[in-house]
Amino acid sequence: MTRRSAVIHGFMVQVFRRFFNRHMNALRVAQWGVPETEAGGPVIVYSNHPAWWDAALYILAADRFFPNHESYAPIDAAMLKQYGIFGRIGAFGVDLDSPRGAAHFLAASAEILSRQDRALWITAQGRFGDVRERPLGLKPGLAHAVDLAPDCTILPLAIEYAFWLERGAEACIAFGPPMRGADLARLPRAERLRHLEERLTTTLNRLSADVMSREPDRFRLVLEGRSGVGGFYDAWRRLASAARGRRFDSSHEGRAT
Repeated sequence: MTRRSAVIHGFMVQVFRRFFNRHMNALRVAQWGVPETEAGGPVIVYSNHPAWWDAALYILAADRFFPNHESYAPIDAAMLKQYGIFGRIGAFGVDLDSPRGAAHFLAASAEILSRQDRALWITAQGRFGDVRERPLGLKPGLAHAVDLAPDCTILPLAIEYAFWLERGAEACIAFGPPMRGADLARLPRAERLRHLEERLTTTLNRLSADVMSREPDRFRLVLEGRSGVGGFYDAWRRLASAARGRRFDSSHEGRAT
């Protein structure tokens, strides 16, 4: 079981927030994709897995949308050995390519979901995959996890990254409608997995339409990073704004003249 520390977790949330602000332009959640403030009972959030940034998004989204839940997530066992601090913020190592690893995932998940104030975040594809990939090919472990906590709430989470006007990327997310574990547990596991995949695919398709629009008003701003290019280019624009008595706007659309 993970050696999660509330103190270290709180510190790392701040570290990841600063890191995100320095390297990305914004974290946005679709207006229609904001989850219920606090779901009752344990929560399972499952998502696609488009990029390395997903781990940071999990930490930031959990802190923003589920602050009263302790959040946990499986990661590659070899990676956990290399980055041991992740074990202190809720990560537990698994090898999902082996039967023993799958059994360990289910055992750890059962312990996590045994408490009402915990959330399990799963990159359900089990590998990196392009956001346009269809079918998503979710791992069967997700369907098995539902049996561990019939009283849980299950939420699909769509993740997509895009470059709009600024140097940094836009990290866009959307939660789909919640599902009750007891309802899914009544379905055969194969049908259950298909249903979970369909829900996530629908959420991804809807989010992609908003991302393609490049309309910020379709989203709520969760975090805002640094805009502008920086260096000599922004320094010159700042001087030009000051010379004209105008406030400097570092964004790409900002006016310095």
